[in-house]
Amino acid sequence: MARYTGPAYKKSRRVNFSTLENGKDIARRPYGPGQHGNARHGKPSNYSIQLTEKQKVRFMYGLTEKQFKKTFNKAEKMKGVHGENFLRLLESRLDNLVYRIGFSSTRRGARQMVNHGDVLVNGKKVNIPSYQVKPGDIISLKENYKTNKVVLDSLANIQKRVEYIEYDEKKMEAKYVRLPEREELNKDINESLIVEYYSR
Repeated sequence: MARYTGPAYKKSRRVNFSTLENGKDIARRPYGPGQHGNARHGKPSNYSIQLTEKQKVRFMYGLTEKQFKKTFNKAEKMKGVHGENFLRLLESRLDNLVYRIGFSSTRRGARQMVNHGDVLVNGKKVNIPSYQVKPGDIISLKENYKTNKVVLDSLANIQKRVEYIEYDEKKMEAKYVRLPEREELNKDINESLIVEYYSR
């Protein structure tokens, strides 16, 4: 399946969930896209509820179905709660952390930065958005990209960062301190429904 490159707002409205995590994508029109987006439907089936939950998370992190399932299977082999491990793996992706740091205002923009080779991990260029960052790793930008207006504007709009990232404003670099706790991640996600979906 090819990666979706259309309007993010449409995807958010389809699953009635802010995939941009700012609420703006569903604030104006809190109903599904299309001619019948605000029509009433019958009670959704369990399968429909599980599928919607999966799509919410997949759209939020911007993964293809294949990438999503591969990460899910990887989480299954880890110790601990399957669903929580899955969310931690998604959160530890390089493109997501570039977004969390504030180098980009969207995950899509962060992915593009990584693809173009503008992001460094421990001083070395990494151009793989799915790269799994480990606690203790340092994420920074190429020297000539630190003065990029888009990056500076994005950093200026950051109000509060997640606590598992430490940011050094002078060096313009961040340290991935630790894996996030479940309560620090999106509370509107029910990861157990995703586990149920793949366990059918």
